[in-house]
Amino acid sequence: MTSPVIHDASTLPSNDNVNPYAFSVDLKGQWFLQKGKMIAYYGQINFHGIGHGPLDRLIAGSFHSPLHAADWVVAEGQGKMLLADRSFDVNSYDLEDGNLTVRSGNLLAFEPTLSLKQSIIPGFLTLIGTGKFVAASNGPVVFVEPPIRVDPQALVGWADCPSPCHHYDHQYMRGVMGGVRRLTGLGGASGEEHQFEFVGAGTVLLQSTEQLMDEIATGDGPPPEAGVPPHASHGNQPMTPRLPGQLGDLQRRFGL
Repeated sequence: MTSPVIHDASTLPSNDNVNPYAFSVDLKGQWFLQKGKMIAYYGQINFHGIGHGPLDRLIAGSFHSPLHAADWVVAEGQGKMLLADRSFDVNSYDLEDGNLTVRSGNLLAFEPTLSLKQSIIPGFLTLIGTGKFVAASNGPVVFVEPPIRVDPQALVGWADCPSPCHHYDHQYMRGVMGGVRRLTGLGGASGEEHQFEFVGAGTVLLQSTEQLMDEIATGDGPPPEAGVPPHASHGNQPMTPRLPGQLGDLQRRFGL
């Protein structure tokens, strides 16, 4: 039987995977981090909420998605930080003066040398500039070039190419049931008639399954569990203020 590898602060990799499901950030300054994705850390690291901490200048230059602000923090300090997401595959990617749009639930963390913006496509975020980011996927990522049509649920993101358009197969649109579907979105369909269509130059990122990573609420604390004191409800403490323009979790979920 193979003994498990036991790490400490000196043996954890620097800005690399520990295994396919965990990534080690060698923090020397700041990183943007989605809530709930840090599982452990060594060193002296503080976590500041977006819009509620002392890092306004950093946030003003690198974070431009107020509807997602409640889901993110800034990790600041020195140390090794372990990132993971429910045993999904985790990988890092490097952008060099580029732009990449990624599904918001898949993006775990990114360097502040990148600028995050809210995509015009609901449920996606866009990173622009030069730097490293960490993302999760349900299975290994497949990289393909346009022109291509992809299942919407398999799409992780796309880099340096135009945003996709919707494509519906002819059989989906024809006849009486096609008219019903156009009006209501309902009707007998196999589930394969609708795709996202990419054209032009660039790279499209796909995960190896059509099963999306479930989104989990991050703004109200973890659910109750044995041995852990219950999270204080909003009735016992002031509610975290929302930024102007926020209409709540439903709006943020759909990226509107």
